[in-house]
Amino acid sequence: MGKEEYFISRFKSATIGDDGAVIGDKVYSKDLFCEDIHFKRSWMSLKQIAMKSMLVNISDAIAMNAKPTHVLIGVVIPSNFSYKELDELSCGFTQIAHEFGCEIVGGDTTSGDKLHISITIISHVKNPTCRGGIKKGDLLAHTGELGKSKIGLMALLRGGKLTSNARFITPNLKAKFFYEAARYVNSALDISDGLSKDLSRLCAKKLGVRFTKKVSKLELCSGEEYEMLFSFDKRHKTKIKNLAKKHRINLSVFGYTTRGKYNSCCKENHFR
Repeated sequence: MGKEEYFISRFKSATIGDDGAVIGDKVYSKDLFCEDIHFKRSWMSLKQIAMKSMLVNISDAIAMNAKPTHVLIGVVIPSNFSYKELDELSCGFTQIAHEFGCEIVGGDTTSGDKLHISITIISHVKNPTCRGGIKKGDLLAHTGELGKSKIGLMALLRGGKLTSNARFITPNLKAKFFYEAARYVNSALDISDGLSKDLSRLCAKKLGVRFTKKVSKLELCSGEEYEMLFSFDKRHKTKIKNLAKKHRINLSVFGYTTRGKYNSCCKENHFR
């Protein structure tokens, strides 16, 4: 058991285990976005940092078929930040909130040596899509092409630069497609720690995976993709493919669930 799983296992609430906690018709989700762990300030503008910190959390809400309504923001602000830099941060937060129709309603700030951001999203949901809905024999699919985020990260670590629309800098969320496809989906989560690691979470009910197409190690282990990973009954394959075509989404149906247990082949991203 990894450190993340171990720590989470110390809390016994029945709402823990999905991308967000479903309570009534609300979904509550939180993400941390920390300097020198998730990003370096030399890699991205402050506006881009704020935007990505919002997007990665909104991605969790989308994966649960929930629509964000309100946002709480916590920020550890380096004491040497200027008012101009604070404006850059706030501009990034408000731009994404506006794009997804949610309101920033509060939060907290404190001073520190590095920039750390905590985002809490409150979303409305009628029919949540949870990981526990996965069934034996479900087809497995993901949106998009995987691997670009890790390629971008490797370039940054070598001292390179990325364009503003690079996957690692600005995730491209597939909200419209997934909200429409969710009625046919049994389980889902977004790919934040790599396809292999997130498959192990989706199949936590002791299900195995049979791959029907070749998936490279790069595709399996590229984190921070924020594409949708989901399972569905084979009867809905044509409907889901047609929706992907309608929304011009690249869709890969790469396998199906079996009896057994799936173990990730990738290293932990943020723990050593």
